[in-house]
Amino acid sequence: MKAVIFREHGGPEKLEYVENFPDPVLAQDEALVRVRATALNRLDIWVRQGLPGLKVPLPHISGCDASGEIARLGSGVKGWIAGEAVVISPGISCFKCPFCLEGRDNLCVAYGILGEHVPGGLAEFVKVKARQLAAKPKNISFEEAAAYPLTFLTAWHMLMTQGNLAAGNSVLILGAASGIGVAAIQIAKLAGAKPILAVAGNEDKLDKARALGADITILSKPDGSTPFYREALVATDSRGVDIVFEHVGPATMANSIKSVKKGGIIVTCGATAGPEAPIDLRYFFTREIRLQGSIMGTLAEFQKITQLVEEKKLCPVIDSVWGLKDARGAQEKMLSRQFFGKIVLVP
Repeated sequence: MKAVIFREHGGPEKLEYVENFPDPVLAQDEALVRVRATALNRLDIWVRQGLPGLKVPLPHISGCDASGEIARLGSGVKGWIAGEAVVISPGISCFKCPFCLEGRDNLCVAYGILGEHVPGGLAEFVKVKARQLAAKPKNISFEEAAAYPLTFLTAWHMLMTQGNLAAGNSVLILGAASGIGVAAIQIAKLAGAKPILAVAGNEDKLDKARALGADITILSKPDGSTPFYREALVATDSRGVDIVFEHVGPATMANSIKSVKKGGIIVTCGATAGPEAPIDLRYFFTREIRLQGSIMGTLAEFQKITQLVEEKKLCPVIDSVWGLKDARGAQEKMLSRQFFGKIVLVP
């Protein structure tokens, strides 16, 4: 099959387009999906560069998001037929451990992510557990279907599950032009949040953030040092916001802490700028601020956001579409930060 692989960790130049990579071999509970579209995530960059403690068999195919058509089914799979259009949930869980049985399958003891722990969607075909499949919403394209799973799932879990977002809550969204930021703005708007503050790196991105539902936009500096807490305090009459949507890390954490209200919450799912962030503990215990971690989301949440996408209450946003052969250029564009929404590739 055609695929984009890397044989060793490193920069975008390590990506290699091949046309004769071995086809996946199915287990009884798996489905083979002919990929029609796949979307990039920051995780693809990290996996290609190499993550501490993560050892993937090389050569490796990354790609966490994919949509397509069922090409073949394992002998034990029921309820699906070849040819059906599907979208794939990127989370992989055992559904047997205590966390899975509690409905918290994103904390599975054997949790994995498509394209990180197993070969992913940057290929002509990808195999997944049948339970990861959902019917592709009929009213969107394959490209749009590939553009929502990981980011909308992560943002939903952060805001609705971990943050308990309710109508009237104020939300500060960092990296508002990223795939996850675009999802967060829409989810916050759908939930009735007010005001929604969005931080992004140029005026064009801020215009698009406002079009999606942001009430207040803040222009950030390239190094992330913007004192955005000032706008957060002005917008909330010095009280601070209810929820800070964090995924940057050391470049923004100090400002995020100053932005949140007494008793408020900072929810974080990532560390784009690095893993170690300065934290003044005095803010936390004197103001009873909570710092909440968040990883992906559950299969039930994925099914919920798929329903909302089909109902057009949430809408995937695509920056650009590339051919699979141009994966290096697509990843370089992601690294440049000159994009809004999702970068999609088609085989």
